[in-house]
Formats: sequence, structure tokens, C-alpha cells
Amino acid sequence: MAGHANVAPSAAVLVKPRLSRDDWIMRGCMSVIAVFLLVSVVLPLYSMMSKSMENGDGEFIGLANFYEYFSTPSLFLSGINSLAISLLVTAIVLVTAFVYGYALTRTCMPFKWFFRLVAIIPLLTPSLLSGISLVYWFGNQGVANWMLMGESIYGPIGIVIGSSYWVFPHALMIVITALSITDARLYEAAAALRTSPVRTFFTVTLPGCKYGLISAGFVIFILVFTDFGVPKVIGGNFNMLATDIYKQVIGQQNFQMGAVVSVVLLVPAVIAFAVDRQVQKKQVALLSARAVPLEPKPNRRVDTAMLVFCSIVAALILLMIGMAQFAALVKFWPYNLNLTLHNYNFDIANGGGWDAYFNSIRMALYTAFFGTVVVFFGAYLLEKGRGFNVGRSVFHGVAMLPLAVPGMVLGLSYIFFFNNPSNPFNFLYGSMAILVISTIAHFYTVSHLTAVTALKQMDAEFESVAASLKTPFYKTFFKVTVPVCLPATMDIFIYLFLNAMTTVSAVVFIYSTDTQLASVAVLNMDDQGELAFAAAMAMMIAYTCAGARIFHMLLTRGIMRSSQAWRSR
Repeated sequence: MAGHANVAPSAAVLVKPRLSRDDWIMRGCMSVIAVFLLVSVVLPLYSMMSKSMENGDGEFIGLANFYEYFSTPSLFLSGINSLAISLLVTAIVLVTAFVYGYALTRTCMPFKWFFRLVAIIPLLTPSLLSGISLVYWFGNQGVANWMLMGESIYGPIGIVIGSSYWVFPHALMIVITALSITDARLYEAAAALRTSPVRTFFTVTLPGCKYGLISAGFVIFILVFTDFGVPKVIGGNFNMLATDIYKQVIGQQNFQMGAVVSVVLLVPAVIAFAVDRQVQKKQVALLSARAVPLEPKPNRRVDTAMLVFCSIVAALILLMIGMAQFAALVKFWPYNLNLTLHNYNFDIANGGGWDAYFNSIRMALYTAFFGTVVVFFGAYLLEKGRGFNVGRSVFHGVAMLPLAVPGMVLGLSYIFFFNNPSNPFNFLYGSMAILVISTIAHFYTVSHLTAVTALKQMDAEFESVAASLKTPFYKTFFKVTVPVCLPATMDIFIYLFLNAMTTVSAVVFIYSTDTQLASVAVLNMDDQGELAFAAAMAMMIAYTCAGARIFHMLLTRGIMRSSQAWRSR
């Protein structure tokens, strides 16, 4: 009996705790969302990579297609062009965004609210709009084509200008975040040591935001390297990888070579993403519990210089969007400049008519609603679930994957995967559902990170107390977690809505005649030479996004006052 008494405690230690009903339900729900990511991202990418190693008859031929690609000068040159343009735009935008962000966060420059407002305008428009605007400014019949001194806007010059315009706010948001986090004591110490402003800038300011600048640089590079809209409209005969995919698939029906170009496009994007994630892991906290917020001090010379710089950048943004709006109202450019609404009569154009516009709104609303539900609930299961560490780690890794996948690559992958008659999900092909699924998958990662960040701010004791009271997890989720994180869920909703309205690369391969979208209609109108109609449709997208953004802002303020009063002291 004594021996049994000694064995019993050790045996009890080896017994694993039984999983509760809530644990099984949470793991089951996480598995369902993991299957969604598997079907919407992983399996289509596998199909695309498999297709790149097959011939026209579907027979495996190894790397023969890649050998053909790299031995074809015109195709290989596209990769060099994409790399060169991406590096040049990264350098231009990174410097511009840093100075602009510095002016907004570290100076006493007036009218900051105005410059912040102007800077987000490119986020509300499809990338195609910048190319259309440049045609009216510097095209063969452009009002300022003399400024190019004989050079053509159709090519690298146009791509650089157009790409710089639409990626600028993406970089600026990251730079502003990096510059907003600093400790004033470092600058007080530098002033006490009589350090010159220039040396303080290079020894305190730049090191403090270097990780944000590196991250912004990688974001710019990936966006430009994988963009389809700008080079399609203003690229002319200057080939880029994204446009090569479109030409191979739509123009030549060469799906195998399109898959090869997709893999070539995917590899640098994945490498850049992986390097960026490794760099971010080295970032350390810049604010301690004793940190003192930095308050800019007035400096007439610096403030004036920054005001002039920001005014120039803001003027360029306004001139770009303003020309697109003017072009949408002109009767017949450049011979009849009288204003008219004729260009908004999309039903007489070759782009899908008003149905395309309303399809976009439907698709954006579906994407925002279902995407917010899937993303936020998935992040909740990941962050608040108990045990199942390996499964949660795999789930998080798959959730991060879409950020490194270009839209063109994802769209082409959907053709190979969902258009296969033997695929049980084949019934989705050509429907509105597949457009919603692809858009959610394409923009899943940023939404996921937003939700995880919000959930990390909630103490784990909420779930612990609920478990001790034997309260089902879903009651805690709906009565505590959702109300507390309501602002974050609204941010996810508007993020998905805006991107669904403006995206073109992820859907250009998988829409049907019944699911034509506004952004694709802009592309088709441009192909048909109907630039005025294209400009008008692009502006309709901008109006809708601006209205949605204003509605979101007002709704957020109302909710913060009525249901988030606990956030204020």
C-alpha cells in the first residue's frame, strides 16, 4: 500500500488535463479558418507552381519553361526593368515620405491637418488613375508635355512618377508611426552636450526610426515591383513583370509561361518580405516607462522650409487627382474643353457600364463584412486560445503568407486551381464569391495583424475569469472582446472595403461578364482608348472611397462617445 501511495502522485503528474468543450470548439473553428486559408492561398499557389513546370499538354517538363524564359531576352529584360524601377521609386518615395513625415511629427509647421488629409488621397484611388492623369498632363496631347523636353511619358518616366504617387501614403503611414515614437530625454541630453542639430539628426533621429524606414522601403519595393495598374496604362513598350503576366495570359493564352513569370515575380517579393520580418525582429523598444514625449519646438527656418516642401508634395498630389477629375468632365480632349457629365454615362462605353460600379460596391461590402468576421475571429482564436501551440503557430504563419503574394500571382493561381473541372470548388469560378474570397485572401495579413495588435492589449485575465466562472468562450467573445475591440474591427472593415474598391491585379483574371468590376472597367476603357470614361469611372471609385472613409470617421467618433467612454479618464 505504501508503494502505491508513492506512485500515485507521480502518475497523476503524467496525466494530461482533459480538453474542455470550449477548447474543442475553438480548435475546430481555427481549423475551419485554416482550411479557408489553405484553399484560398496555399493550394492555388501550389497549382500555379505546378503549372510552371508543365507543357501545353499538362506533361511535367521540369525547369524547361524557366530555361526558355531566361533565354528569351525580352522576357528576361522585364525582370531587370521591374527591379530597376522598384529600386528607383523606393529611393525617391522613401526620402520624400521621410521629410514629409518629419514635418508632420517633429516641427511646428502650420496646416498639418491639411497635409495629412491630402497625403491619403492616393489611397482612395486605383493605381490606374495616376497613369490616366499622366497621359493628360504629359501625353502626346498633354497640357505640359513640353516639360519633358522631347522625352516620352510612355515608359520608365511615367511608371516612376505614377508609382511614386500611389505608393507615397503607404510609406508615409509607416514613417509617421516610426517618427512618433521617441524619447525627448535623448534630445535634451544632446542639447546639454551642445551637440549640433546635424549630428543629433544622424546619431539620435535616424537610428531611432531606422527600422521603420527599412520596413517602409521594403513595402515600397514590393508594391512597385508587383504593381500592374501603372505600367499597364503608362508603360508603353517598356515591359514589366506584372504586365508580362497579363500579356502572356490574356494576349497569347500562354498559361505555362504566365505561371513562370508569376514565379519570377513571386520570388523577390517573398525574399523582401522575409528580410523585412527578420529586420523587425531586431527592433527594440524605444519607449520606457520613464520616457518623456517629444514636443516640437518652433524654429522659423525649419518650419518654413518644411511648409514649402510639404506644399510642393501636396500640390503634386492635388494636380494629379485634379487632372483626372477635369478629364472626366471635358467633352472632347483637347479640342472641346467645355464641361459635361456625358463621360459618366458608362452604359455607352466598353467597360461594363454602371453594373460594373455597383458590382464593385457589392463585392466591397461582402469582402468587408465577411472578411472582418473571418479575420477577427481567427485572430481571437489564435491569441486567446489555450494550448495547441503548434497548430496556432502554423495558423499564424499561413496568415502572414498573403502579404508576400502579389495580386497578379494570386489571380492567375485562381485560374489554375478553381477552373480545374476536377476541383470540388470549381462551382465558385466566375461567381461573385470567388472575387470576395480572393480579395479577402489578398488583404488578409494586414487585417490579421491589426486584429492581433488590438487583442494583445486585452489582459488574458478576462478569459481566465470567464473560464473559472464556467462561462462559454463565445459569451465572453461577444459581450467583452467584441465591444472592447470595436474600433479595431471597424478599421479592418474600412481597410478591406477601400482595397476591394480599388484593387485590379487580384481580380483581373477571374471576373466574368456578370461580375465585371469598376476597377477592371477602368482598365478595359483604357484598352479601348476611352480615356475620358476611364477617368470618370476612376473618379467614381474615388468618390465612393472618400464617402466611405468620411462615414467611417463619423461612425467611429459616435461609437467612441457612446460605447467607449471607459477609454477616457
